[in-house]
Amino acid sequence: MKIGLDIMGGDFAPQATILGAIAAYKELSADQQLVLIGDKDIAVAILKENNFNPDYFEFVHTTEVIGMAEHPARAVVQKADSSISVGFKLLKEGAIDAFSSAGNSGAMLVGAMLSIKAIPGVLRPAITSIVPKLDGTLAILVDVGANADCKPEFFPQFGALGSLFAQYVYNIKNPRVALLNIGEEEGKGNVLSQAAYPLMKESKLFNFIGNVEGRGLFEDVDVIVCDGFTGNVVLKFAESFYEVAHKKGIKDDFFDMFNYEQYGGSPILGVNGPVAVGHGISTPEAIKNMIVLCKNMVESSLVDKIKSAFQ
Repeated sequence: MKIGLDIMGGDFAPQATILGAIAAYKELSADQQLVLIGDKDIAVAILKENNFNPDYFEFVHTTEVIGMAEHPARAVVQKADSSISVGFKLLKEGAIDAFSSAGNSGAMLVGAMLSIKAIPGVLRPAITSIVPKLDGTLAILVDVGANADCKPEFFPQFGALGSLFAQYVYNIKNPRVALLNIGEEEGKGNVLSQAAYPLMKESKLFNFIGNVEGRGLFEDVDVIVCDGFTGNVVLKFAESFYEVAHKKGIKDDFFDMFNYEQYGGSPILGVNGPVAVGHGISTPEAIKNMIVLCKNMVESSLVDKIKSAFQ
């Protein structure tokens, strides 16, 4: 297994990404190799500063970087030798089995769609994130930003993607899938929610349990479906729980679970290859866990499971 890592992506790259790669190396088996994509000279220098043998990694040297503020589509097309563009080229060619980056998330989504493309039958790939639950387990929130504007027919597909991810990567048996709404009753919600509900109810691809209100996110469900605009707001609000608790000096196991570093990155589900996007402010710990997520996605054959479901 070869996992590609964009070492130039993220606010603290390449220092944080290289240190994260070192940490991840210690958790990978002998047949699992990291491929570092970016400026090799800088990477080797950082590795040597940390007394780590560069020979433990494979390198693919690139000369360009897509900045966090650049226009995603334009940058992917114009910067063919950027770490993100090259990473997707390697994934498409089968030179790596998964690709991860904490860089420009829009460029990661565009790169995935232009190179490895969406799985046949998938209308819109989606990005997921983790929602901690009071019992110590996790729920999956989908979509969290890939699709700010949605059509009703996207929602049952989000439910299927999230359910497969929860089942095969996080080992949640028969995941309970719910539609995020302003009330639990079937007729509640805006026009989009009301149109999506019967489509989700009719789907045979997942265990739909109906609507869930915001207060039920942390205990009642395993997969929460919503449009990307709503999901991103929920995600950022949830992430603030850990920050607020930390600033207030509150030490609590539940609030600690909202620390994004524990989960590393978010998968782009519905494309023809395992792809993970990390937070722009990713630390070495977050980078390490993003790499581990990629490993788990490959080992679970998640992409093949999604292909089979959408045939």
